[in-house]
Amino acid sequence: MTESDDLRRHQRPVRWVVAVACVALVSAACVPATQQAGAAPASTAPAGTAPPGIAWRACAPPNDDDPELQCATVSVPLDWSRPGGRRIDLAVIRHLASRPQERIGSMLVNPGGPGQSGVELVEGGGSDFDRWGGGRFDIVGWDPRGTNASSPVECFTSGAAAAEFWGGVTVPSTEAESAAYQQRTVDLARRCGEVSGELLDHISTADTARDLEALRVAVGDRELTYVGLSYGTLIGQTYANLFPDRVRAMMLDGLMDAAADTTSAEARTVAGVAHTDEVFAAFRAACQAAGPARCALARHPETVDQRVARLFDAARRAPIPAPHADPPGELHYGELLTSTFNPIRVPEQYPQFAADLDAAAGGDASGLETAARQMATPEAYGSATTSSAISCLDGPARRPSTDWPAVLPEFTRSSTLWGPVLGWWLWAPCASGWPVQGADRYSGPWDARTEAPILLINNRHDPATGYRNAQATERALGNAVLLTSEGYGHPTYQDPSACVDAARVRYLVDLATPPPGTVCQPDDPLFP
Repeated sequence: MTESDDLRRHQRPVRWVVAVACVALVSAACVPATQQAGAAPASTAPAGTAPPGIAWRACAPPNDDDPELQCATVSVPLDWSRPGGRRIDLAVIRHLASRPQERIGSMLVNPGGPGQSGVELVEGGGSDFDRWGGGRFDIVGWDPRGTNASSPVECFTSGAAAAEFWGGVTVPSTEAESAAYQQRTVDLARRCGEVSGELLDHISTADTARDLEALRVAVGDRELTYVGLSYGTLIGQTYANLFPDRVRAMMLDGLMDAAADTTSAEARTVAGVAHTDEVFAAFRAACQAAGPARCALARHPETVDQRVARLFDAARRAPIPAPHADPPGELHYGELLTSTFNPIRVPEQYPQFAADLDAAAGGDASGLETAARQMATPEAYGSATTSSAISCLDGPARRPSTDWPAVLPEFTRSSTLWGPVLGWWLWAPCASGWPVQGADRYSGPWDARTEAPILLINNRHDPATGYRNAQATERALGNAVLLTSEGYGHPTYQDPSACVDAARVRYLVDLATPPPGTVCQPDDPLFP
């Protein structure tokens, strides 16, 4: 029995929710598990730009008494083409390997977003990644540049100004609301440029991939071991194409379509919603099959599809009362769309999601209204703005936001559920005179062949990064293997599978990929 076989018995899935807001097949050859990451060679970054090492220290409260966690800041150039110019600090954290005597190196991890906190990822889930790596890696997370504690992009001079700007804003449902929202995105783009200045032009995914290379050098590894989730898969694909000879192991879960994401904001939005309606239909079919004892939507003479269609038709005509929301209110059609954004990603929430849809169809939308309000706070809009600031550089808009009467219907044809939501959240700011174009963006090619195979993992029923993205990535990369899970949600850890868990450990520790065409099954039913 190999160490990865032994660890499989203890493997438990990571259980975070990432909210906002990613060929040629090779055989499963096994590299000896004792292979070390080794000392780092000279970086391809300009001379003098790579940090010489990391001065780790105790983390700030509440993690200051956790002996497994250490924190640091790493200084990198704002503009990698000007290494002697302005520098910015990246917030970095590591979870120490639980088997240090057998340590292979460091595993760098990113949760996606774009713009989600890698520091928070390791704070909350470092022990889970430790199990994925067999206890043999220090787990290193960082806040990507322009986000969280790493020189964050700012669009407002104060929290009060942000709260005033976003107060009462929801995804528009009417022509008048849409016109007002469009004007708000123009104001947002202007504010971001005024407050953030030069920083705004240097936070593309390519900039972050170069930071990742600097972090690899700083932790002392000869080659990179990386796990990217969701938008973190675009960071991985970018790194693999910029530095193909620096990859030891790269596991990408919930694949972004790199070509679409860097073509334009319009192409990125279509790719991001292209699979959502299919997954929503599969959710309804699973509910119908589960029956009335396990799924609330299946407890009526009408079918689940009919009941949900009736709910959406009713919300289009008039708001639905939400008497038990806090405070009581009404669910508007745009809020109905945003209320689906998190639960459809997380199968564990499917029974409650079905119950909330059922109650709304019966005239009480309190549960859905509560979910919608969580997606419409100034903090949530701030997170979406950070995502826009990054993605607007990766793939700038080709059409102005004044074209929304033509563009939004195109997004809606791709997905009635999420097309309008992501259109307004992520396309409109890019299309509203975004003040920079991204001097350092990378838009391909995406076909670099790494010496070590890259492991791609995707749920068959992923609403955010659809399965076809993973298939396209496998075809594009020169040396990648796709592991399919027949699960739901985004990414695969949301629908746990012992089969997937075992494959993770074998790959990250032993560099053994599953046989081409391997398909795993989830452990639990959707409606238990």
